[in-house]
Amino acid sequence: MTTIDSAATIGQDVTRRPRNRKRPVWMERPNPVAQVIKFIALLVSVVLVIIPFWTVLATSFADQQTINESGGGMVLWPTGFSTAAYQALLGGGMVTRALAISVLVTVVGTLLSLITTAGLAYWLSRPRAFLAKPVLLLVLGAVLFSPGLIPTYLVVKQLGLLNSYLSLILPVMVNAFNVIVMRAFFQQLPTELFESAAIDGASSATVLVRIVLPLSKAVLAVIGLFYAVAYWNAFFNALLYIQTADKWPMALVLRTYVVNQAAIGGDQVAQAEAIPPQLPLQMAILVLATVPILIVYPFLQKHFAKGVMIGAVKG
Repeated sequence: MTTIDSAATIGQDVTRRPRNRKRPVWMERPNPVAQVIKFIALLVSVVLVIIPFWTVLATSFADQQTINESGGGMVLWPTGFSTAAYQALLGGGMVTRALAISVLVTVVGTLLSLITTAGLAYWLSRPRAFLAKPVLLLVLGAVLFSPGLIPTYLVVKQLGLLNSYLSLILPVMVNAFNVIVMRAFFQQLPTELFESAAIDGASSATVLVRIVLPLSKAVLAVIGLFYAVAYWNAFFNALLYIQTADKWPMALVLRTYVVNQAAIGGDQVAQAEAIPPQLPLQMAILVLATVPILIVYPFLQKHFAKGVMIGAVKG
């Protein structure tokens, strides 16, 4: 076994902490009354969070009669079940195309953002890295000061990225705050790992790929989720840089459909046997825009819960 492999194994052992099932000395015994109050408070919080989601979902499946009975507003339980809104949205191709574009931009953008952020953060975390301090000052300055809308648009235009999917990725590919968070995590890794790798003659790229990244699943999951949600929900860049409707991502279709209250892609609505009510159409496209993130989150929940505590506990 090489020194790099042994260093990686040691690092994994360091990050693993044995479970202690005994109650800590400083923790008091649970009070039954307090436990009941906490349970009720959490239950109320959960209900308050679930009701809006359920209302949106129920309204998306409501028919015209149910909407009329509710006074033209949201419904909590549809008496008449109908999938006409989803058939109208997914039948003509514009929404499905927008979903595919959003998935492509989110996946590619998140991967590129993670690669560039991890590389930059690792470079800035090394104490004797070349020009690390001046670049770190630039990163901190990017957190405090924004370049502005007009300069950014002019740069995108001069690079020939207008009406290109790259315009949705490159201007926001590296987030300065995420770089600082990842740099702080890399600095907390045991220095013995880097010393062992240096003795073995490993390069910085080898140390990053074989030692640092395998130990950084938590922070990668958190930063990756931040990037993915930002790419998926971004509509303003598409509004500025994308000039043809057939290249719109899902967020811009959703924004235009809900704000303007107009039938986007009237071909699919016109081809439907019965035009569904406007409100179920809006709620259906909102559901289609929300479900992908809800599907991805459970797979990252384990690492996300650990990653959000980065920097909270020392030692």
